Amino acid sequence: MYAWRKLSHRFHRFNGQPEHPPHNQTIRSKRLHACHVFRLRFPNKGSAARKTPPLYKNPRRPAILFSTARIALNYFHSVSDVMVPLFTVPTLQPNVIFLVTNHNASCVTSVHRKTIETLSKYEVVDIDRDKNRTLCFTNLIVGLKAHPSDLSIDPSVVEPFHPKPHQAFTHHLLLEERLSGRPYSARMLIVSRTKNRKLMNELELLKLARMLGFDPAIHDLGDHVEYSAKIVNTFDIMVAVHGSALTNMLFLPENAVVIQIIPWGLDDQARMCFAKNPQEMKLKYLEYKIAPNESSFLGNYSKDSLLYTNPLKYRDNIGQPAYFTLLVNKQNVNLDLARFKDTLLKALDLMAA
Repeated sequence: MYAWRKLSHRFHRFNGQPEHPPHNQTIRSKRLHACHVFRLRFPNKGSAARKTPPLYKNPRRPAILFSTARIALNYFHSVSDVMVPLFTVPTLQPNVIFLVTNHNASCVTSVHRKTIETLSKYEVVDIDRDKNRTLCFTNLIVGLKAHPSDLSIDPSVVEPFHPKPHQAFTHHLLLEERLSGRPYSARMLIVSRTKNRKLMNELELLKLARMLGFDPAIHDLGDHVEYSAKIVNTFDIMVAVHGSALTNMLFLPENAVVIQIIPWGLDDQARMCFAKNPQEMKLKYLEYKIAPNESSFLGNYSKDSLLYTNPLKYRDNIGQPAYFTLLVNKQNVNLDLARFKDTLLKALDLMAA
């Protein structure tokens, strides 16, 4: 068996313990799931080859070994840290075989299985079930390496095969209609959330958008990438509170507008995750940072609370984990529609530009 490790988009011989587990290398170590250990052999001609156990499978194809545990349970990370990196190995497609470990802990190979299988003509292999058998491949890439910026695609790797990398990724989901130059329309998607960071007055927002001349609709996209892609691709403006649903901006047509609503205290995280990508995707980006009176914290915390006057000191007082949980999991949004109207008008101007 010949195994190779791919680093920085160049092949290197892999002949020992892996430098990284088969998770995406951008994942923080504290969030890593326990990895299985795999033994790799590199038989040469002659005696070493005769010691190799009988082959259970001998496809004579390249393979990629990766994990989908823990962090890939999140829709954003399952796309950014698994599916997009898999797409950026175009030299091997469609002859590559995907070897998945820890997949029972993730929806990547269940809910998103159809998407992964568009990248290869071979069935996804649950490597954990084959752990006592010998598999043989011509090349082996161990682990995934994503772009340092979430949802980004390194054009130097993909452009020789796909001049428009993000559009090509969407075409892999069989979205033939995702093309530039579509007739102008003002179809607005308002993304509904049901667990946290809910948009409490989304129906009122729908009425305001219609009054301003948009053709709006509300959808709860869930975590099914194929379903979400087909819905999102039919809209020209997407409005969403910060969260994994904004991952679906990938599936907007070129020149569409993304409006990210930023809950109280989540400025840095919101911009880090989603503010940099729209330009790469040929999209236009707007953000709306809510005021204290638009947060569900109103009434639960006094106006002179450190949560409003000195968030950093408040974070230090209660600790980073508790502070993050408060902002992300215990906050909803009630838009000041008179104030948000200005952002919608800017979106109209961008669409008409």
